[in-house]
Amino acid sequence: MKTTLHAPERLRNIGVAAHIDAGKTTLTERILFYAGAIHICGDVHDGNTATDFSAIEKAKGITISSAAAPCFWTPPAVAGLTRPYADMPHRLNVIDTPGHVDFTAEVERSLRVLDGAIAVFCGVGGVQPQSETVWRQMDRYRVPRLAFINKMDRAGADFLRVTNELREQLGANAWPILLPLGAEGELRGQLDVIEQCALISRPDSKVGYAVEAVPEAWRETLATARLDLINALASLDDEIATLWLEEKPISVEVLKAVLRRQTIAGRIVPVIGGSAYRHVGVHALVDAVVDYLPSPLDVQRLSETSVPLAALAFKVVRHPQAGRLVYVRLYEGTLQKGQVLVNPRTGKTDRCGRLLRVFADRRDELESIRAGDICAVAGLREFSTGDTLCLAGHELSLEPPQFPEPVVSMAIEPAHSTDQARLSSALARLSDEDPTFRVKTHEETGQCLISGMGELHLEIIREKLLLEHGLETVAGAPQIACRETITDAAEADHLLKKQNGGTGMYARVKLSVSPLDRGQGLVIENAVVGGTIPAVYMNAVHRGIQEAATTGALAGSPVCDVQVRIVDGAAHAKDSNEQAFRQAAMEAFREAVERASPVLLEPVMRVECAVSDEFQGEILGDLNRRRARILGLEHEQAQAFVTAEVPLVEMFGYAGAIRSLSRGRASYSMVPSAYEIVPSALMSKLLPK
Repeated sequence: MKTTLHAPERLRNIGVAAHIDAGKTTLTERILFYAGAIHICGDVHDGNTATDFSAIEKAKGITISSAAAPCFWTPPAVAGLTRPYADMPHRLNVIDTPGHVDFTAEVERSLRVLDGAIAVFCGVGGVQPQSETVWRQMDRYRVPRLAFINKMDRAGADFLRVTNELREQLGANAWPILLPLGAEGELRGQLDVIEQCALISRPDSKVGYAVEAVPEAWRETLATARLDLINALASLDDEIATLWLEEKPISVEVLKAVLRRQTIAGRIVPVIGGSAYRHVGVHALVDAVVDYLPSPLDVQRLSETSVPLAALAFKVVRHPQAGRLVYVRLYEGTLQKGQVLVNPRTGKTDRCGRLLRVFADRRDELESIRAGDICAVAGLREFSTGDTLCLAGHELSLEPPQFPEPVVSMAIEPAHSTDQARLSSALARLSDEDPTFRVKTHEETGQCLISGMGELHLEIIREKLLLEHGLETVAGAPQIACRETITDAAEADHLLKKQNGGTGMYARVKLSVSPLDRGQGLVIENAVVGGTIPAVYMNAVHRGIQEAATTGALAGSPVCDVQVRIVDGAAHAKDSNEQAFRQAAMEAFREAVERASPVLLEPVMRVECAVSDEFQGEILGDLNRRRARILGLEHEQAQAFVTAEVPLVEMFGYAGAIRSLSRGRASYSMVPSAYEIVPSALMSKLLPK
C-alpha cells in the first residue's frame, strides 16, 4: 500500500456508522475493493471481510471493534458528468464502527476524531433505535454526514419512506441527491438529482456505472427532486436564494458547491440510495464523500492558539506482533518518529516509537504524519484513551471522547486457582483498551467484579480472555452488599469471666442500642459514670463494638445506623485487660442487637429512564414489578423521563429488559441512593443459602 502523504485538502477522515445489520461492514468492504485496497471482495456471512478480522467477529458475524482502513480514491472524469475533483487522488481514512449498542463506545471515540461520516440505513427497516443513538453521537461531535439508504434490492425496500423517517424521527434536513433506479429485484442503478441523468449499474466497469438518459417514467420524479433540493438549499444559502429569486439558471457547479458548503456546516444531509451487497451505488457514494464531506482544513476544532504539535489518543489496542498501539488523530504540526511527547494529564513524557498506517490487521511503517491524519503509534506507555499528545513547553488538553458508565456487572474468577495472577493481568489489559470496561474487587465480598455496557459486552470479554489469553473463567451474578440495622431499643449486660489458673480474664460491659436515621452509621457514646470501666480499657471497648458491627446476626452484613451507649461495667484489679474488655464489648453488642428486632437493609438505586411516549406504560409497569418507587415523570416533546428508586437486586438483567420493552428506544442510568429495609416476604431472597 502507498504511504505517500497528501495535502490535508485531499484527505477525508470518515466513519461508517449505523444500527446493527444495516450493512456497514459490507459497504466498507465494497469501498475498499473498488479503491484497490483489497483484491477480493469478502462478505460478512463468509467471515472474510477486511475489517472484521478477529476470530470473535468472524464467528459472531458482527463488528465488535472499530477498524481503520486507509485507501486511495480518484474521482474519475466521466463524460456527461461534472466532477469538481475529477482525476485528483484523495486518501480516505475509513473507519468501520460497530452497530450493537453494547459497543457504542467504539462509535463514540471514532466520531470524536473523524471529520465526516456515512450514516447507513436499511431500506426495509428504516430508522432503528440504534440509528437514533448513532445520530445523536454525530450531533454531539458536530460531524457532517451523508445518509446511505442501503439494501434497496430487498423485498419491501422503500427509499422515500426511509427518507421521511430521517426527517421525522431524527429531525434531519435530509434531501435525496441520488435516487435508486427501481427497487427490490428491479434495482438497476441510480438517478442523479443534480446532473439529471441515470447511472446504470455496471459493477465490472472502471467507474461502476454507465451514464444514460433518464427513462421516461422517471423524468418527472427526478425533476421534482431537483426542485425540492434547490428549495431546501435556497432557505439556507444566499447564493442559491439570489439565483432562485432572480429566476436565473442554477448550474451544476454552483449547486454542488453550495451543497458541499451546507453539508459541512451540518445544515443539510444528502441522501443516497443503493445496495452495497449488489454493488449498486458504491462508486457514486464515494464520489459524494469526496465532493461533499469535509477535509481536515474544513473543520478546525482547535483553539486559535497556535501550537507546534497537538494530537488526541482515541483508542488503545494490543497487537500480537506490534504490542500496545495507541491510535492518534493529529490536529496540529507534524508527528515524527522519536519525538519526545508530553502527557499534560499526568505530566509524564514518552518517546514516540514506530508510526504505523494500520489497515485492519496489516501495518505499514511511516516516518512522520502531518496535521489532519490518523495513525497508530507503537511504544507509548504513558498515554491512554482520551490523552493529548503535545510537546514540552506547549502543553494543552484536547477534549476527550465522552463514554457512558457501565450498566451491567458480574462476578468472575479463573476456572483454575493457579491462574489468578494471569487473570488480573489480562483484565487490566482489557480495561486499558476499553474505557467502558471496568474491573474492581468488592470491598466486602472480595469478589472480582467486571462491569460493561451489556450482557453481550461481558460475554465478549470472557471470550477474549479465553481466545487471546488462554484463560477459562467462571462467571456469576455478584452478591448484593446488604447492611443490617435494628428497629427497637434494647440492652445487654455481658460478663466475661475466665479462670484457668494464674491470671484470668474478667470484664463486664453493659450497653444499650437504639435505631438511628438512615445514613448515620455507627455512633458510640460513653455514658459510664463513676469509672466502673477504667479509662485505660475504654478504647478496647470501642474496638470490640466496632469489630462486632462488621458482622450482623442475619446475613453477616455490616450493622449500621445504630446508637450505642456504654452505660456500665466492672473490672478486676488483677484479671482485667484490653482483650477481655474487647471480647465482652463484642458479645454485649451482639446480644443487644439480637434483642432489638434486627432487619436487613438492601441497596436502593436512583434510576433515570428516557423513553419515547409510546413505550412509557411498558416501562412504568416493569418498574412497578421491580418494587420501584416512582419519584417523577416529565415529558419533553415525544420523550418521557422517569425517575425512580429501585432495589439493586431487582435491577439485574434490566439492560436487556428495557431494550426489549422499548424496542431499544429507551436508555437509563442508575446511581446508589440509599439502603432500605427488605420486606419480610422477600428476606429469603437476600439471606445466604
